[in-house]
Amino acid sequence: MTHFDPIVQIQLLAFAQTAQQLGFREQSCEFSPDESPRRLLARLVPALEISGLRVAVDCEYHDWDAPIGAASEIALIPPVSGG
Repeated sequence: MTHFDPIVQIQLLAFAQTAQQLGFREQSCEFSPDESPRRLLARLVPALEISGLRVAVDCEYHDWDAPIGAASEIALIPPVSGG
């Protein structure tokens, strides 16, 4: 018997300049629960430079290389500037 990872849907959210670079603020995409945010983005948008970005999974900061698991949302959070 062959093991297949389930493919599920997740919402990918982008803010500020990251949304401008990607051309969307929100997009639904397929992922495997054992996939990390870094692998997911490398597959979906390989040209995106993630250094300086933070990632949140289901509204909690997340390690770029930890599996996404059963999450329903990933947010890409750019550096914040202002006064």
